[in-house]
Amino acid sequence: MRAITMQQDSRLIIMVIMFLLFGCSVGYAGSNGAPKSETTTTVILIRHAERDNFFNITTQGRERAKALVDTVSNMGITAIYSPDLRRNLDTVTPLARHLGIDITLTPRISKKMVDKIVHGILTRHTGEVVLLVGNGSGNLRSLHRRLGGTREGLYQYGDLYIYTILDQGPVIVVKSRYGS
Repeated sequence: MRAITMQQDSRLIIMVIMFLLFGCSVGYAGSNGAPKSETTTTVILIRHAERDNFFNITTQGRERAKALVDTVSNMGITAIYSPDLRRNLDTVTPLARHLGIDITLTPRISKKMVDKIVHGILTRHTGEVVLLVGNGSGNLRSLHRRLGGTREGLYQYGDLYIYTILDQGPVIVVKSRYGS
């Protein structure tokens, strides 16, 4: 079972390296050869881990939360955002502890709150890497579209979307998975 996780981790690392190489080439595409701006912001969007009928994460969900630490802890995350819902907090608390950062609580994510939440993240964390955890009830798709995603957004447990938001040009979206 660990071999699968290592393979997934390897794929994610390769995708991130390719993504960084592409991002650097985009940043140097100007006529004067100027480097890309320091204001490129990255948002990692996930759904909370598996839950039971009482909205508590399950044993499988706790394992997925541990896998999240293994998958994203080396990506330079400086902030974690979560609604004040136990399943969401239980998903990101191991990562927050590992990184030594606090979790910023958001209002419960609704379609009406999406613009406010995304605007707040992009304003407060320009040039940083932020992880945002949501729920499967349509708000993840709304967040996906607001962050620049154009195709079907995440919904499954373990989906991990990385949005690189450049100063100019289209948002770069990379879809990945974490956990088993």
